[in-house]
Amino acid sequence: MHIDTQTGLLTEARQQPSPNCDQRPADTTIDLLVIHAISLPEGEFGGPWIDQLFCNELDATDHDKFNKICGLKVSSHILIRRDGELVQYVPFHHRAWHAGESKFEDRERCNDFSIGVELEGCDDQAFEDIQYQRLSELTNELKKRYPNITRERITGHSEVAPDRKTDPGPLFDWEKFRRLLG
Repeated sequence: MHIDTQTGLLTEARQQPSPNCDQRPADTTIDLLVIHAISLPEGEFGGPWIDQLFCNELDATDHDKFNKICGLKVSSHILIRRDGELVQYVPFHHRAWHAGESKFEDRERCNDFSIGVELEGCDDQAFEDIQYQRLSELTNELKKRYPNITRERITGHSEVAPDRKTDPGPLFDWEKFRRLLG
């Protein structure tokens, strides 16, 4: 894997630009990786709805649960689908709107200094081996480009927003992921 340092884009990813991003605050050091899980509708995989959500194109009439999330302005830097496909929404050097109200250690507003990676999944289904493989490859590449992202600075959405979020969920195998990091 390779991140183009000029564009902030992963060359192996399908690019699906999201408008839900902006510049990071001046002099921000990217030093946190936040792992998320998403499925739309909940528990279903493979549809176009994640792309649509992150690009403000989700149609509330496509599913009865979409009405609640249709107007959200959210994004992630990258998504790893169940089959291992990588989809990038926001260049890594820009701020994606993935963590919301959040705090890591003593710092609030995690979007300012973090990279958000979504895994296509949910709390009650195991993730695929290829997702762990892609996530570890991506993480190692991100650590090269952003050396302040250390093993200790990789966390789940549930850790930075514990009152609101549960992802990547209890079935995310942190030990397996860390072993694959090497």
